Amino acid sequence: MHCPFCNADDTKVIDSRLVGEGFQVRRRRQCVECNERFTTFEVAELIMPNVIKSNKIREPFNEDKLRNGIKRALEKRPVGLDAIEDAITRIKSKIRATGEREIPAKLIGNYVIEELKDLDKVAYIRFASVYFSFHDIEQFSNEIAKLQQK
Repeated sequence: MHCPFCNADDTKVIDSRLVGEGFQVRRRRQCVECNERFTTFEVAELIMPNVIKSNKIREPFNEDKLRNGIKRALEKRPVGLDAIEDAITRIKSKIRATGEREIPAKLIGNYVIEELKDLDKVAYIRFASVYFSFHDIEQFSNEIAKLQQK
């Protein structure tokens, strides 16, 4: 790996640790030329399936779209970024575990709903209101009643 400071092409690893629930390796490196230290992160590159939208259009899985949807539901809620990233990691693992090359967007939505239900009930209701297309207050009340029963 090239040194980001002097652009030398010889660096050595001085420390490695698992991070991100074991899905990443954090490596501390040192340049052999200038002795500067820097950190790199290594992740496995796994191909995510294409997403089949409700209008039958297929598009590549977009992690940013997933993250933005979850963050929008959790806006101004007391949920940390680590918890959000962990939820995204679990959702991506479930998607990969299907073993399919294409999956319906509805399935991803179901995974998001499950995670939000555990993370924050208010965020779950926010997301569910759009996801299930609530049309009136009675639908909100029914969903809240389901949450209270559990």
